[in-house]
Amino acid sequence: MAAIHVKSEIQPLKKVLLHRPGKEIEKLTPSTLHHLLFDDIPYLKIAREEHDAFADLLRAHGVEVVYLENLMAEVIAENADIRDKFLMQWITEAGISTEKWQRRIYDYMMKFQEEPLELVQKSMEGLILGEVFFNKSESLVDMMSESSKVLIDPMPNLYFTRDPFACIGDGVSLNRMYSFTRGRETIYGEYIFKYHPDFAGKVDLYYDRYAPFHIEGGDILNLSDTVLAVGISQRTQSDAIEQLAKNVFSDELATIDTILAFDIPDSRAFMHLDTVFTQIDYDKFSIHPGILGPLVVYEITKGHGPDGLKVSRVETSLEQILEKHLKIDKVTLIKCGGDDRIAAEREQWNDGSNTLCIAPGVVVVYQRNEVTNNLMREAGITVLEIPSAELSRGRGGPRCMSMPLVRE
Repeated sequence: MAAIHVKSEIQPLKKVLLHRPGKEIEKLTPSTLHHLLFDDIPYLKIAREEHDAFADLLRAHGVEVVYLENLMAEVIAENADIRDKFLMQWITEAGISTEKWQRRIYDYMMKFQEEPLELVQKSMEGLILGEVFFNKSESLVDMMSESSKVLIDPMPNLYFTRDPFACIGDGVSLNRMYSFTRGRETIYGEYIFKYHPDFAGKVDLYYDRYAPFHIEGGDILNLSDTVLAVGISQRTQSDAIEQLAKNVFSDELATIDTILAFDIPDSRAFMHLDTVFTQIDYDKFSIHPGILGPLVVYEITKGHGPDGLKVSRVETSLEQILEKHLKIDKVTLIKCGGDDRIAAEREQWNDGSNTLCIAPGVVVVYQRNEVTNNLMREAGITVLEIPSAELSRGRGGPRCMSMPLVRE
């Protein structure tokens, strides 16, 4: 099996990357919700049960499930130098700049050196001041600090594995995240692709987390082996899409010759393209009707010179755009919530449009979006429902929670 191979949104899913929600969820508080990009606090016990049901459903349909935390633990277990490099990078990128506190945190984390998985999970969970032993009498700052003060932020968004990187063909876009809060999430992808034996030297890098412009995986959809869709959204900049296009087009082995840039409204509700638009069959897409009015699409192809691009605004309907580029006669758009505006807004907020297609016409969805799920069934789609009372509090659905690594 190839290390990475994703040239479709719908071909049978063979291998997927997940992250089982961990103690980082329990570090959320009402005062930190906005900062950590949450609207509510999930109940971890139930969130894990729901996530396990998701993973079990995927396995039952022949999908190999691998976990982000396990892959990263395997990386640092093999080499102490890599482990130390990771720890210092994690500490520095968390904003810890004084040598004294860098050393204290490093020494604390080394308590987990014999259990690489625990060390990785602790890095995801974050640290509070009281966990790190110190003598308050040695520092005015320490003396004035509460032991419950957050020293290193948790990463509660990690169970949305779609965003830190995106698989494109046989390569990846290792993303620069929109918010500082999520920036460190991409460290794990950096080390896995650089050092894990399953990926090292086998994966083309189409975007780098050190690039200056923001892009996130929820905005990247592989419509076919030749067409990539990318959302210009709250969290992905047009500058990043240009750079991604140049890098993909310059790869002689890449088969993509067209990138469709979807300019969607900049809002929390529509944070990524895949929250309002996903492919569910060869000729069918789920879509939130609220974007059809303001949606603008740009076609990007290779231009003159090694880095040249040709960009044009597409002045036609979304259906016609998709029919042209997918080379099919008719595309059907299934509206999230149907024609009921209230149902559409409610179910889009609860990720009714955020489907994970595991085979043509077979999708995994949240069970709570009954109107949209029934509309998909009426259109001939096989709908596999998972519980979502707690997972949905993070504002992401089955597609957000999964990173396909290999499709047929």
